[in-house]
Amino acid sequence: MERVISTEQKLATDSKLNVRSCPVSPSVQSKTKIILLKITGLFCVGLAILGAILPILPTTVFLIMAAACFSKSSPRMQQKLLANKTFGPLILDWQQHRTIPKKAKRIALLTIALSVCWSAFMLQSAMLTGLVIALVIGPFIFLMRLPLSK
Repeated sequence: MERVISTEQKLATDSKLNVRSCPVSPSVQSKTKIILLKITGLFCVGLAILGAILPILPTTVFLIMAAACFSKSSPRMQQKLLANKTFGPLILDWQQHRTIPKKAKRIALLTIALSVCWSAFMLQSAMLTGLVIALVIGPFIFLMRLPLSK
């Protein structure tokens, strides 16, 4: 049978530090982490709400980030997010199958393309336009390759 080593023992062994001498207790560290995750999740929900109104901000990405934060800090808030009739299915599809709906994919790709065109028009500089294209090419390819949900 394999011996189970606690995180405290592993840290003490790996880094030659005495974890017990840390000025902040582990319970306070975990409470602080939980509070920070809740705040980050709420901030992401706020950005997602703005993204539903403004065409320049993504909505789904921030909701997925919020769901990840809430899964580690507040199961109640995660359930509320997943129970949302509009965004809940999108988040569940992503968490379970790593897929997005065809309509969401189409809107995201179109928004990226229109944003690049608008940026090129407003910037009127080949170097800055190239920089914008270089910055969005990775997310664009990532979205293109994502499978569609059923």
